[in-house]
Amino acid sequence: MSAEPKDIKKVILAYSGGLDTSIILKWLQTTYGCEVVTFTADLGQGEELSPAREKAILLGIKPENIFIEDLREEFVRDYVFPMFRANAQYEGLYLLGTSIARPLIAKKQIEIARKTGADAVAHGATGKGNDQVRFELSYYALEPDIKVIAPWREWDLASRTALLEFAEKHQIPIAKDKRGEAPFSVDANLLHCSSEGKVLEDPAQEVPDYVYSRTLDPEKAPDAPTYIEVDFEKGDAVGIDGEPLSPATLLAKLNELGRANGIGRLDLVENRFVGMKSRGMYETPGGTILLVAHRGIEQITLDRGAAHLKDELMPKYAELIYNGFWFSPEREMLQAAIDHSQAYVTGRVRLKLYKGSVGVVGRSSPYSLYDQDLVTFEEGAVAYDHRDAAGFIKLNALRLRTLGKRARKVAG
Repeated sequence: MSAEPKDIKKVILAYSGGLDTSIILKWLQTTYGCEVVTFTADLGQGEELSPAREKAILLGIKPENIFIEDLREEFVRDYVFPMFRANAQYEGLYLLGTSIARPLIAKKQIEIARKTGADAVAHGATGKGNDQVRFELSYYALEPDIKVIAPWREWDLASRTALLEFAEKHQIPIAKDKRGEAPFSVDANLLHCSSEGKVLEDPAQEVPDYVYSRTLDPEKAPDAPTYIEVDFEKGDAVGIDGEPLSPATLLAKLNELGRANGIGRLDLVENRFVGMKSRGMYETPGGTILLVAHRGIEQITLDRGAAHLKDELMPKYAELIYNGFWFSPEREMLQAAIDHSQAYVTGRVRLKLYKGSVGVVGRSSPYSLYDQDLVTFEEGAVAYDHRDAAGFIKLNALRLRTLGKRARKVAG
């Protein structure tokens, strides 16, 4: 529900410590006259988070109202890994790096709101993007009567100049590189880094080299391939090259391997939930490797029917995450089916990483459904009689033959 200034006593702000959320913090104080509690999540974005605490204190936030949490393990274990069990890709390409982070941030904001007695939550998403939807659908799913403040939809700071003037008026520190128009906007976490806007807005123009931050140029990657092995248990990656690793540590290691080999770049024009097309550049080095590896182990452990049904369900599942419905019953229903399919997705996948590409070169599992005796061209005592295929084909051809006879009859 929308909020009136007089209704708000305490608000939980998703706070990065950057200029925009610092302006939002001060705007909340001046517009709503309320107590602000900041929440900063460490999702593996690669930035030092202590400046966020210092800046919040500088802006008048009490130390006991500053929350900073390391969520890397929870993020990968409870959000990224369940999503990768589904091989989720929005519109067949996007690995949902930004989308999957929002429900976790929203969940923590609601938990802090309950803990501190806050009556509202706030985010820094703009009124044109998907993130406003993801945050707010998650808020309402977890706390139906929470009040939500979305400054970008409310304030009259309609230009970069107005934002900077507001910052200067309220003595908010402005870094030199923030005074001009940002060349593009960036969102990062342990799964990916996304860039959009400004220099990327023309989809006819190639992404400039300086935009990339997580991957080496594939043309400059090593001339020799890198081989790795990824171990899986029940659909989740649990180790690399025989070394057991925690979820976040494993993804970080895959990121390093992907970066060094130029893997995981995606230039995409996608359909936003709010109705417009948007061009973005995504770097998902570890996630790209993980997707290929997971599909590799599924090749030998999933039955054909289960595998094909999963692939039919995947676009809907990915769309639900992209559109902000992580906490919806339909996503949870699909998750239950997907998780059930992973009971025997255990084993080891060998991968070849080379100049921007990743491919499966070997896979093994104690639960493999691959039967070499069945597929071999060599004669042997196998449970397959070639003559059985004739009846199988005739039965499947029956309707096609009937249609063919009708077509010939109509043609005269």
